[in-house]
Amino acid sequence: MSPSIRALVTGGTFDKEYDELTGRLFFRETHLPEMLRRGRCLVEVSVEKLMMIDSLDMTEADRDRVVERCRACPEARVLVTHGTDTMAETARALVAARLAKTIVLTGAMIPYAFGSSDGLFNLGSALSFAQALPPGVWVAMNGRVFPGDRVRKNRASGIFEEMP
Repeated sequence: MSPSIRALVTGGTFDKEYDELTGRLFFRETHLPEMLRRGRCLVEVSVEKLMMIDSLDMTEADRDRVVERCRACPEARVLVTHGTDTMAETARALVAARLAKTIVLTGAMIPYAFGSSDGLFNLGSALSFAQALPPGVWVAMNGRVFPGDRVRKNRASGIFEEMP
């Protein structure tokens, strides 16, 4: 039997929608339950929406909220969906909290609603990493996993990479 995982939703590109009238991206509801169904996920995942914001708008108070929910939830394995722009900052905040849990952050470069998103692949990878990795904080993007205190988004290449 696979362990249960708490999925904490914070928003980010993962959950953005496109307004055809204004040409802007916005948030409605999380796509996570649909993605789990579409991926035929057999892992027990409890989805909890914390916030629906762009990670560039995330404040230290928002990061504290993510840390506190990770601390308070009963599951030993936590997945956090997050915008990619400040995912590394939230990962470092979680590392600093020294929680005895396996916490995996993931996101998408292209909104799931666009159909050509990397989000479904990243979600599946993150769920697998959350089950297989030891306690700690990890960032899972594009099939790779990085320690939460040694990762950054390379804005020039659009990929995540490990820092020395």
